[in-house]
Amino acid sequence: MPIEISILLIILALVVGAGLGLLAYFFVPLFAAKKAAGRAVKIIRDAEIKAEHLVKNSQLDAKQAAYEMKVEAEKEIKEKKAEFAQSENKLLLREQSIDRRDVALLGKENMLEEKSDRLTSRLKEIDKQEADLQVKLDSIISELEKVSNMSVSQARDEIFTRVESKLGKELALFIRNKEEEAKDTADDKAKELLGLAISKYAQDVTTERTVSVVALPSDEMKGRIIGREGRNIRALEQLLGVDLIIDDTPEVITVSCFDPIRREIARRSLESLIKDGRIQPGRIEEVVEKAKAEVAETVRAAGKEAAFKLGLPRIHPELLDYVGRLKYRTSYGQNAYDHCIEVAYLAGIMAAELGLDQTLAKRAGLLHDIGKAADFELDGSHVEIGVRLAKKYGEPDVVINAIESHHGDVEKKYVISHLVEAADTLSAARPGARSETLENYVKRIEQLETICKSYDGVSQCFAMQSGREVRVVVIPERIDDLGAYKLARDIRERIENEMTYPGQIKVSVIREYRAVETAK
Repeated sequence: MPIEISILLIILALVVGAGLGLLAYFFVPLFAAKKAAGRAVKIIRDAEIKAEHLVKNSQLDAKQAAYEMKVEAEKEIKEKKAEFAQSENKLLLREQSIDRRDVALLGKENMLEEKSDRLTSRLKEIDKQEADLQVKLDSIISELEKVSNMSVSQARDEIFTRVESKLGKELALFIRNKEEEAKDTADDKAKELLGLAISKYAQDVTTERTVSVVALPSDEMKGRIIGREGRNIRALEQLLGVDLIIDDTPEVITVSCFDPIRREIARRSLESLIKDGRIQPGRIEEVVEKAKAEVAETVRAAGKEAAFKLGLPRIHPELLDYVGRLKYRTSYGQNAYDHCIEVAYLAGIMAAELGLDQTLAKRAGLLHDIGKAADFELDGSHVEIGVRLAKKYGEPDVVINAIESHHGDVEKKYVISHLVEAADTLSAARPGARSETLENYVKRIEQLETICKSYDGVSQCFAMQSGREVRVVVIPERIDDLGAYKLARDIRERIENEMTYPGQIKVSVIREYRAVETAK
């Protein structure tokens, strides 16, 4: 019995649980739906309230923005109206000003028309007067021609001849007097200075010349220098940058090159190879490098020696190398290195006598031709190259001006520049300093005599002292004393303008009148 009750209780419990589950399954969602519906209604009501508030706020903001835009637009319209009014006033004033100008221009135009009419009538009167005067002048001229038995052109030529004759004599006399006055004070002092400078400086007349010919012990050496299929001579020319001329001249090789440094390196290399006897491309390269080093050392030593001789401090070492390179440079046969040292001595002596800076004058004299040391490498004349080098190495303005003005290319700014030019002329013009070919010498003498003989009244002319002086003998009946003085000046100017010559040329005009009678 108890087991059956337990089973019944279990069954009853299952039935009750199933019933409760069914009730929960059906009624719980219903209650949740009602609750969710209530929340949704509340959310919708809150959203509607918020939307009403947003709409009202947006309407207020829109009305406020519209009001502000309206106020801004009205303000801008007022400003534009004010600007338009101001522009209208300006245009009105300008229009009034233009009207006034039109009235004034119209008045001026009327005045100009009146003046033009008056000028036209006046010109007609002047033309009529000129015609009357021309008729009178023609009649007067015809009367004068009848009286003088000369035409107008003849009378004009006669007047010009007389005026030229009179003024020519007066001008020649005036020039001579002024030059004599200047020479009275300048000649003595200049001669004293130059004489003192020359007497204090002594230099051998003969100068060293760069040699470009290499002597051979025998003609057999020519073949060894040429080498098999010319390999030795090709190596030499390529390394040295020169042309080796091997011709029929016995036991001689000629080195041809415009650059004197290369020519010197070639000469030393050839002499070393000839002495050593081993001539082959490898040995040639070694000897050439050694010769370059020797020449570079010689150049450096020569530059230092020049500065030491002259007592010149603080010259840039590279600039001293250029000074040393002048040892292998010649001009008209004169060694440029010796010439620069000579110019430095002369300029220094003259500067000392004038109370100027002797050291600075020597420095300018030494460097005046420095451009000749690089004129085979750089473009330009030796003056332009020298100026560039002096500026590059920080030389003073006095030195730079002396370099650029010693041939008269630019104006001389310092007294030392004049001294350097004078010293340069003295060094080049002294006897034996320079040489020239016979052909050039003959041409120069012929041109000199041709210029002198081209003047009327010249009887004879003679070039003397190797062309440094020309003496002109004139006919005394055709040229007077003042005319002789004027002739000397004219010849001098033509020589300066038409000829190229070293040093100076003195022009002497000789006029001699002899009265000869024979007693019988």
